[in-house]
Amino acid sequence: MLRVIPSYALYGDQAQPGWKNSFDFEWIPQRSGPYNWEIRPHVHEAFIQILYLTQGSVEVLLDNAKWRVLAPCLLVVPAQTVHGFHFSADVNGPVVTATQRPLESLAALAMPELLQTIRKPAVISLDADGRHAEALMPLFLAIEREARLHAIGQFAAGMSLLTALFVQVARLGQAGAPAPLAVSLRKTAQIEKFRALVNDNFKKRLPMAFYAGQLGVTPGQLSRLCREVLGASSLEVINARIVHEAQRDLVFTSSSIQQLADALGFADEAYFGRFFRKHTGLTPGEFRTRALQSMLKPDTWPAAGPEAVAAPG
Repeated sequence: MLRVIPSYALYGDQAQPGWKNSFDFEWIPQRSGPYNWEIRPHVHEAFIQILYLTQGSVEVLLDNAKWRVLAPCLLVVPAQTVHGFHFSADVNGPVVTATQRPLESLAALAMPELLQTIRKPAVISLDADGRHAEALMPLFLAIEREARLHAIGQFAAGMSLLTALFVQVARLGQAGAPAPLAVSLRKTAQIEKFRALVNDNFKKRLPMAFYAGQLGVTPGQLSRLCREVLGASSLEVINARIVHEAQRDLVFTSSSIQQLADALGFADEAYFGRFFRKHTGLTPGEFRTRALQSMLKPDTWPAAGPEAVAAPG
């Protein structure tokens, strides 16, 4: 029997359907304490999490990268990111779990460049002087009040507050970064649809004409759009999604290389191996061995810097 990655809405709870709009607020000890401060690797298919450690420390797994970080820090865990935590017993701080699609839709309308912050797994180490708390904690507490309220408009209010929270995350994580180029709402909507199509179909190895046709453009126009908005061609976007899925399954499942090749739509194991090596510099077997060895050696885990991005956006 193949080992699979557990999927939950909240750790230990039954997974909820992605179309069910919801958000949840907890304090970190509520969930981690009963599990002896260890949250084993799992995934939320439709839900994003943001954790704000105000005290204590944590060893963080985000996809195939591990980090050690001391409070204060922020952890951003987008949907479909394999993640796990080993907290110190003195840990504290809030954690919000919410449906990611509605949050992205709101961000796309209000501040399209915020989508990168929402979609990128990250560990952000904060200054010890506590000034960040003035920007972050009032928003977390307002989200907590909404989560407890169960009143009309609760989800809308929660999403609005969460959007404001991610604006603060972007400011803290990207202080001093150059201003992003403005992107029209129409182009943002096209890219959103393309991303959704890729996520639903990347295992089918469909021709680029399929994606372009769904968007009402030519393959060349689609590639130019992707380069303008994402900084990569449409083919590079699809290939990156395939590589990400392959890396995740190599580390967190016991599937054979042939089984992974079949699941990802490759004609044979050799073709998959060449593709994977071209994009990572390693064969699938080499990647699996190195990743698993790294996870078994805590001394190799890096400490988080001012902004430690744990996985590609």
